[in-house]
Amino acid sequence: MSWEKEIEELRRREELARRMGGPDKVKRQRDGGKLTVRERVERLLDAGSFHEIGGLAGVAQYHEGGTQDGELAEFTPANLIFGRGRIGGRPVAVTGDDFTVRGGANDGGIKNKLLAVERMACDLRLPLVRLVDGTGGGGSVKNLEIEGHSPMPKAFLWDWWTDNLSEVPVVSLALGSVAGLGAARVVASHYSVMVKDTSQMFVAGPPVVEWTHGKFEKNELGGSHIHTRNGAVDDEAASEDEAFERARRFLSYLPNSVHELAERKENKDDPARADPWLIEAVPRDPRKVYNMRKIIAAVADRGSFFETGKLWGRPVITGFARLSGWPVAIMAGDPMHYGGAWTARASEKVMRFVDLAQAFHLPVVHLVDCPGFLIGPQAEQEGTIRYGMRAAAAILQSTVPWCSVIVRKVFGVAGALHQNSSRYGLPMAWPSAEWGSLPIAGGLEAAYKGEIAAASDPAAKRAEIEQRIRKFASPMRGAERFDVEEIIDPRDTRKLLCEFAELAAPLRTPGRSSFGVRP
Repeated sequence: MSWEKEIEELRRREELARRMGGPDKVKRQRDGGKLTVRERVERLLDAGSFHEIGGLAGVAQYHEGGTQDGELAEFTPANLIFGRGRIGGRPVAVTGDDFTVRGGANDGGIKNKLLAVERMACDLRLPLVRLVDGTGGGGSVKNLEIEGHSPMPKAFLWDWWTDNLSEVPVVSLALGSVAGLGAARVVASHYSVMVKDTSQMFVAGPPVVEWTHGKFEKNELGGSHIHTRNGAVDDEAASEDEAFERARRFLSYLPNSVHELAERKENKDDPARADPWLIEAVPRDPRKVYNMRKIIAAVADRGSFFETGKLWGRPVITGFARLSGWPVAIMAGDPMHYGGAWTARASEKVMRFVDLAQAFHLPVVHLVDCPGFLIGPQAEQEGTIRYGMRAAAAILQSTVPWCSVIVRKVFGVAGALHQNSSRYGLPMAWPSAEWGSLPIAGGLEAAYKGEIAAASDPAAKRAEIEQRIRKFASPMRGAERFDVEEIIDPRDTRKLLCEFAELAAPLRTPGRSSFGVRP
């Protein structure tokens, strides 16, 4: 006697679960320009690699009486699916909200499934990808009547979220309207993406906000144009498929967990390649800007630079690249935004990025152009110095190998943070570099105020003084005092950075960092 009847029942229930919220709800999802959760999982993962767990969880109704007594009558699956799969051949944990069932509300997902996927990722040391398309964990106000009481809010998942940030790579994609607990799940990650126009994120959605702040459309209140500019979410994608591709690329630079090291990839780009253009990349006029991203592309392995957080904290560029095949964390000043001066948001971006590099043992390459912290009334109102010191703490706590290339400006307190001054950081400078406590252009006004004001032609006097002073700011003078170890030909930068990557690779030590990642 076999168990064939039970296997047939198992297959029937699996088929019911795959129907999700039913044809009408699935059509509504697609008509809204969104994929279903199962389509999302298929497109994210390597073909055929998904192994679902807990697919039979849901709400069942059974026949009572008659010939079918005790048999399954109806089944509504839980609106959260999870399991294991592969991305680029590597195992990952993945979970996704099913908006076709109760609008993806997490209370309909059976909270133990939410907890199980976080535990699985942590205990099996698997990268975790969350496909978020749902709301909070308490459900609607209707639940008061259904449950007969008002449940006390409990942070039953937050300890796992926090712990996982220090254990495994966590990626969250906001693929619809996410609010409350759903929004928290997006933000509590190392890398997050919203889809332009089709995803929104709120602490509370428009119906709740209307009672206290008036009526708002979804995108008006929490569209990607808001959260990818304020730093709540890292990046914006034009489509769900682009979001999946960004998730795959992000994970390709990281190990499966902090207990491993990121792998070297085959490199077909000559480490000694010297781009002739670099000798003229930085204008001689210190007031003129230039394209730092073009410099990054020139020194990294071809096509390997993957930028994160491009739309927020814009004076600082962050991302990942490869040098002679080795993965590294790239940080660079962008003179096109406030001349590269660190704002409050830029400082926050630095802190988060350095924490990420530290957690996953990635060497840091810093292409430096920083005239200091942003100054002025707005900078003071935003508490820039507070965020700046948080960035300083992250840098000074970091123990990963670090290499600084001073491309142009290094001034003030923020300039001093171009590397961890308590450790050896392979500092080198281009001939275009200049450094000091204050930039010459701004410092002249304070230091020579009287002399300039007393001149018959203040503008000419100021230009004369600046020309006289600039010769003392030459990096060659600084090198004489060993302020910098090397002044290099910009065309040699790639060769030296590839050497740094080779030197840093054996220094990487797997294991959990002495301090955790701050979301």
